[in-house]
Amino acid sequence: MENTKSSTIEGKNVGKKCRTHYRGTFNDGTQFDSSYDRGEPLEFVCGAGMMIKGFDAAVANMEVGQTLDVHLMPEEAYGLADPDAIFTVELAQLPGAEELEAGQQVYLQNAAGQPFPVKVVEKDETTITFDANHEMAGKELNFTIELFSVEE
Repeated sequence: MENTKSSTIEGKNVGKKCRTHYRGTFNDGTQFDSSYDRGEPLEFVCGAGMMIKGFDAAVANMEVGQTLDVHLMPEEAYGLADPDAIFTVELAQLPGAEELEAGQQVYLQNAAGQPFPVKVVEKDETTITFDANHEMAGKELNFTIELFSVEE
C-alpha cells in the first residue's frame, strides 16, 4: 500500500467552506498580499485545491477565531522554479515583441490557443527570453491566517 498522506490534506475543516483573513509576507518581511487590505475575508473550500497546499493544510485543523503563523517552503506553496519554463524566442517569430522590455508581464498563447502569463527576463537585438514560472515559484512564503468561520 502506498503512502498517499503527503498529497491528501486531512483535518476537521476539509471539504467545508472556510472564511479567513490573511497576510502574506516574504522572508524579508515584504508583504505580497493581504485580505485585510482588501477589507474582505477570503472564502474557499478547504482541501479542494483552490489554495496552495500549505495554506490548505494550515487551515484544515484550525479553530474558528484562531490566528496561526505558518512558514511555507516552495514545495508547499507555488513549487520550485522549473528551468524548462524559461525559453527564448527569435524576435522575428513574435510580432510586437520588439516593444517589450525586461520585467514586463505579458500573455502568450499555447498550442491550443489558450493564454498563459510569462515574464520577460531578457531581450537583445534578435531574441527575447520569457519565464513562464509562477512569479512566486521557488519562494518561501509566510502567512498569518485568521479563521473567521467554517460552514458545512
